[in-house]
Amino acid sequence: MPTDDLRNIAIIAHVDHGKTSLVDQMLRQSGALGSSEYEKLRGGQHGLVMDTNELERERGITILSKNCAITYAKPGDAPTRINIIDTPGHADFGGEVERILRMADGCLLLVDAFEGPMPQTRFVLTKALEAGLRPVVVINKCDRPDARPDEVVDEVFDLLVELGANDEALEFPVVYTSARAGWASLDHHHPREDLRDLFDMIVESIPPAGGDPDAPLQLLILSLDSTAYVGRIGIGRVFSGTIRAGQNIALLKRVGGRTDVKVGGLQRFHAMGRIEASEVRAGDICAVVGVEGVDIGDTIADPENAVALPTVSIDQPTITMIFRINDSPFAGREGEFVTSRQIRTRLDRELERNVALRVESSHSADEFIVSGRGLLHLGVLIETMRREGYELAVGKPRVILREVEGRIHEPIERVTIDCPEWCVGPVMELLGSRRGELKKLDHIGSRTRLHFEAPSRGLIGVRSRLLGVSQGEAIMHHVFDRYEPAISAELRRPSGVLVATETAQVTAHAVEAMSDRGFLFVRPGDKVYSGQIVGEHNRENDLTVNITREKKLTNIRSSTKEATITLKQPRDIALEAALEYIEDDELVEITPGAIRLRKKLLDEGARRRASRSAKDRPAPASA
Repeated sequence: MPTDDLRNIAIIAHVDHGKTSLVDQMLRQSGALGSSEYEKLRGGQHGLVMDTNELERERGITILSKNCAITYAKPGDAPTRINIIDTPGHADFGGEVERILRMADGCLLLVDAFEGPMPQTRFVLTKALEAGLRPVVVINKCDRPDARPDEVVDEVFDLLVELGANDEALEFPVVYTSARAGWASLDHHHPREDLRDLFDMIVESIPPAGGDPDAPLQLLILSLDSTAYVGRIGIGRVFSGTIRAGQNIALLKRVGGRTDVKVGGLQRFHAMGRIEASEVRAGDICAVVGVEGVDIGDTIADPENAVALPTVSIDQPTITMIFRINDSPFAGREGEFVTSRQIRTRLDRELERNVALRVESSHSADEFIVSGRGLLHLGVLIETMRREGYELAVGKPRVILREVEGRIHEPIERVTIDCPEWCVGPVMELLGSRRGELKKLDHIGSRTRLHFEAPSRGLIGVRSRLLGVSQGEAIMHHVFDRYEPAISAELRRPSGVLVATETAQVTAHAVEAMSDRGFLFVRPGDKVYSGQIVGEHNRENDLTVNITREKKLTNIRSSTKEATITLKQPRDIALEAALEYIEDDELVEITPGAIRLRKKLLDEGARRRASRSAKDRPAPASA
């Protein structure tokens, strides 16, 4: 029984193709937000209304899915309420995409008018087709001078054919837009002044929300929120029946079990916020307040006819890391939360809403095994904890291997690299050394697009090397594709590191003396400790250095006393780059004020003994 005045749509796209910018314009032009309210929520000239998370504003990407709602009426027609779900574009946050698509009846597939379909376009479109959603293709950024919208439409069609889409999906409608300029048109040669064509296409092409409001209640919880006043709030879609505030319901847990409770309150989405509602009917999306213990994947049902809905299916993690307490000499100086109990409590809290995350206990009470969908997925968690006042140390990321029919299999990813033509050779050589296999090469304007398949472990640490060989001009995207039999060859960092021998302050004299040994990660005045990694050696072996050495003073005047000394600029390492950089015997120390690289064993003698012991062990059998 469709609800003609209600549409539920998800916005899906590759990273930076303009999802959030388009939703911003839809909120503004629909009248859901007034001009003053819109500017206030933007939080600055370059802010986006939907990017409410601090990390999202800094990185310019969507990390958490967002719900909002607008009302649109065609001239002469009754108004239609549109629930909009803004989804992440990066595959590392695929857990958000997979469960949120269950709320929608259709999707807007945004594709950049120049870049065309990219790896994450394939990923999000695959998930939409699996959920049975019919796509409306939106070719965005049509105002780019290098835009090629007609070719991109053909590429989208080819991608749908490759993914096995049915005839209905292949007959997709197309709208051409510029989210930044705020216009949409059915003909990119004749842009309109607003998004009216897009709103009309949503009402005409997205099927009305289904569900029988008179049937027994079934509501699937697909997201969580919380406040200090009411506690945990379950967000989901009513698939059948009607839910009312104060109603007695049965909470059917995802893992099994039933609890009979009462609904404390209901909220519907309105613009960027939520408003109180006395009841919510089938097909609509709502927030349920006051249901203790509600979790993602749970079903809220009629107590007299309690039937659970199919739970959320989430792809398994592909990357695992060790999280442990920070035991460096500088531990506890900056962070508020430093104990293993506090770290475990924070990870458990993250598990409540981050369904793609896994946390296991290690052999040590001070360590935890944390697994996620990718390096960015775990990196965002670590950065969030750091900003909340946590101190911790993390180990080298490792891909998760699987045993299939008695053989070890490893994850293989599709990799797309856009680079200038002059650096195609070095890029191919770099990916080839990481066991990447070139599948396709396209020339798009003055740039070249290379399509590779490579093992996930070969991609750990490759991004920084890629920026080096391309002088910062190459752009890389990758997404998980499949598992294949693993190759036993070990992929390691090609260079060693410089390790401090003293705990003191870095001096300019020592930095000058180290200039021919490699690149430094520290600058004069920084405090370092024995065992901290202070730079990259220009040879394969690790080298211990006294980076805190002071210049000896004498009563003899030097002939070069007045000479000006220019020190090399140190290399600043961001969190994800640091995670990619370290090896098995190293850690990344994360505190609210610093990110440091260090050896697991800070004592030089202990490292030597461990190295000799490792050489004496028999070599492991190949996979």
